[in-house]
Amino acid sequence: MTNPAVTLCRTCRDADPGLQGAVAAAIQDAGLTADLNGVDCMSGCKRPQTIAIRQTGKTAYLFGEFTRDDIAGLITFLKLYRDSPDGNLEDARPLGALRMKAIARIPG
Repeated sequence: MTNPAVTLCRTCRDADPGLQGAVAAAIQDAGLTADLNGVDCMSGCKRPQTIAIRQTGKTAYLFGEFTRDDIAGLITFLKLYRDSPDGNLEDARPLGALRMKAIARIPG
């Protein structure tokens, strides 16, 4: 199976230039495997800074207003996502504030 792709907008208004590095470090520290990429504009401008998670055959997710405070929720998300055969989460409450920042869930 492929690794999940984690894509972070790097050109959002007031984008945190160190956020991608902080996310990469947290993923590594958690012992997770993911392909982390930065991209110019994901058209989530009304809810910057956006981050997307997708994996072949699984539901994809787009979150907005992502900050360093959401990194712990992202790590929890990635663990639940890894363990879900289709990418759907039974309960999003363990994600903390990140669950309230979901913009879209796109079926796989």
